[in-house]
Amino acid sequence: MAALMTAAAAEPKTVTDVTGRKVEIDVPVKHVILGEGRQIYFLAALDREAPFSHVVGWRDDLAKADPETYAAYLAKYPEIAKLPVFGGMKDGTFDIEQAVALKPDVIVMNIDSKTATEEAGYIEKLAKVGIPLVYVDFRDKAMENTEPSMRLLGTLMGREQVAEDFIRFRAEQIRRVTDVLDKAKPTKPLVFVERAGGYSEDCCMSFGAENFGRMVEIAGGENMAKSLIPGTFGTVNPEQIIAANPDQVIVTGGNWQAYVPGGAWVGVGYGADLKEAQRKLKALTERPAFTGIKAVKSGEVHGIWHQFYNNPYQFVAVQQIAKWLHPDLFADLDPTATFKELHERFLPLPYKPGYFVSVKDQL
Repeated sequence: MAALMTAAAAEPKTVTDVTGRKVEIDVPVKHVILGEGRQIYFLAALDREAPFSHVVGWRDDLAKADPETYAAYLAKYPEIAKLPVFGGMKDGTFDIEQAVALKPDVIVMNIDSKTATEEAGYIEKLAKVGIPLVYVDFRDKAMENTEPSMRLLGTLMGREQVAEDFIRFRAEQIRRVTDVLDKAKPTKPLVFVERAGGYSEDCCMSFGAENFGRMVEIAGGENMAKSLIPGTFGTVNPEQIIAANPDQVIVTGGNWQAYVPGGAWVGVGYGADLKEAQRKLKALTERPAFTGIKAVKSGEVHGIWHQFYNNPYQFVAVQQIAKWLHPDLFADLDPTATFKELHERFLPLPYKPGYFVSVKDQL
């Protein structure tokens, strides 16, 4: 009887995803395929008691891109080891037959897979068997699309109020930065953000006007690469960095042992060894691209968790960047406490430090 009542509770609803597509889905959904394993970042915030209870399949990236978080979830929810895994849409390894066999109520894809999904005709193929697909975005235009993405997922999961509570908390935390900056109007330091520094020997990947580039602007800085990179992601050359002579450098990092064993990447993240992360961060400052720049001379070189670039927790990164750029203005702001409160209020895992490090930290 309970099962019948639960089944009857689902009703068709037309939702709008972040691309503007209107999609009819029976909500609340019971079975979901996550187009990226890191989508658990937002799913966990919506359902802290049982974040995997509706997941019938997911992409295999979380264990490789964020192994500490994956290990923590695996320890708490050992059943996830048996979840079917998928390849990615963009690299052509997504198995649509496997997806259909799992009979999901919805497939959630990141917006950056849209072109590949359309070129493969997957939306039409899935529609023929009654499986809807929606797009979310926490990466390409994260500051614009996080709220609608969370609202969409809240509707799908029947967790609308939790989604609104999260959105409100996130907005409050961003205002703790923007309200101060609006009043003080400080000089904006020039900031170079290196994307995944040390991941390869090439230098240097960075961000244009969006993602971490946008976070720097919100936090009261001037993003050095904004005028050099027309899109969200791109590359600048060492000569451009030396010529710009940035006041501060922020390097995104993570434990990418699965991708680049023994690499020069800065391994910040959930429960990371910050002394080792700082050692590797210092080593990156010795590359030719950073020769003689102000940021290195003054010790204003920082490491930050790369995965803030692809989840709704970016407001924590905004607070930390603001504290680096304007330490006097934000002496009382504690991004670690903010992240800890996020875990306590919304996430199933206990907080562990390890997400930020600076060359000049006393560790």
